[in-house]
Amino acid sequence: MPKFAVMEQNTPRQKKVLVVGAGGFIGGFIAEESLRRGYDTWVAVRRTTSRRYLTDPRLHFVELDYDDAKALAESLRSALPEGDRWDYIVYNLGATKCVNFADFNRINYLYLCDFVEVLRKESLIPEKFLYMSSLSALGPGDEKGYEPLSSTSIPQPNTRYGVSKIKAETFLQTCPDLPWIIFRPTGVYGPHEKDYLMMIQSIDRHFDFGIGFRKQMLTFVYVEDLVGAIFDALRSEHTLKKKYIISEPRAYTQREFRRIVAGLLGGRLVIPLRLPLWVVYAASAVAERWGTLKGKPSTLNRDKFKIMKQRNWNCDVSDAVADFGFVSRFSLEKGMRRTVEAYQKQKNKA
Repeated sequence: MPKFAVMEQNTPRQKKVLVVGAGGFIGGFIAEESLRRGYDTWVAVRRTTSRRYLTDPRLHFVELDYDDAKALAESLRSALPEGDRWDYIVYNLGATKCVNFADFNRINYLYLCDFVEVLRKESLIPEKFLYMSSLSALGPGDEKGYEPLSSTSIPQPNTRYGVSKIKAETFLQTCPDLPWIIFRPTGVYGPHEKDYLMMIQSIDRHFDFGIGFRKQMLTFVYVEDLVGAIFDALRSEHTLKKKYIISEPRAYTQREFRRIVAGLLGGRLVIPLRLPLWVVYAASAVAERWGTLKGKPSTLNRDKFKIMKQRNWNCDVSDAVADFGFVSRFSLEKGMRRTVEAYQKQKNKA
C-alpha cells in the first residue's frame, strides 16, 4: 500500500468514505489509500465487477445498478444506518473505451446525473464529493508554443470521451448543493494498468512505436501520487468547487520514455519506429470496426487516435500545489521501476 501519506490521528470519529467505480485499476488504489488513512471505507461495484484488487476484509461492498434509478436508490439507502451518510464520496466511475460511442454519454454523463439525484432524494449529500474527470476534457492545448494546460484553459475536447467528461463537469457546476471537487489527471500509470503495459511489452520486444513526426511532450502521474492527492484535496479547506490538473510537473519526450523503460528492462536494445498519422488512423478505424463486430471495445480506435496524435500534454499543477500541497513523489523513472517490476513478476508467473 502507499506509504507516503500521513495517517490521521485524534479524529473524533472515523470518517466514512464511498469509492464509486472501485473495481478498476485506479479504484483499487483509492480503496487501499482510504483504508490506510484510517477511513471506514465502502466500495461501490456492479454485480459483475471483478473484485481482484478489493480483497481487504475491512472493505464494505455496495452493489449498484446504474441503469435502474430505483435499485440504485435502494442500494445506497440500505448501505448505511438510517440517517447516516458518507463524509466523502470519490466518484471514479467511467468508461475510457466503448463499442458504441453513445455509451460514453450514458456512462460518463447520465450515470453521474442519476447518482447525484439519488444523493439528493435520499439526503446523502456528503461533506465533499470528488469527481474523477480527465485531462482529455480540455482537448488539444497549444501545439505551437507548447504552453502548459492549466485550470484556466478553455475546454475544447475533440473526442467523444472528452466531451462526455466536460458534460459531467458542467453538470456538477450546476449543482449548488453539491460540494464538488474535480480532478483532471493526465496519463495515470502503475501496476495493473493496461494501456502503458502494452507500451512496456512492446519495448520489451525491442520495438517502440511512435505516432507522427512533430515534437510531442508527454506527461504522466503515478497512481499513488494521484490517490494521495485525492485524500489531501478532500481534507483541505481550499478545494471546494475547484478543478485541478494532477500530473508530475514535467513533460517527457517519447525518446526519454523509451530510454527509461528500456533501462529498467535491463538495457534492452529498442528500435524506434515512427508511424505516419494516416497509417495510425487507418489502423484505428480497422481495429474499431473489428471490435464492433466482436462486440468488444478496441484499445485502438478513432477516439484514441485523436488522443495519441495530440502533441502537447504539458501541465501546470500550481493550483494543486497551492491549495492542498500536492507533491509528485514519483518521477517517471521511479514510478516505472515499480510498474516494470510488477510486469516482470507477472511475466515470470506466466
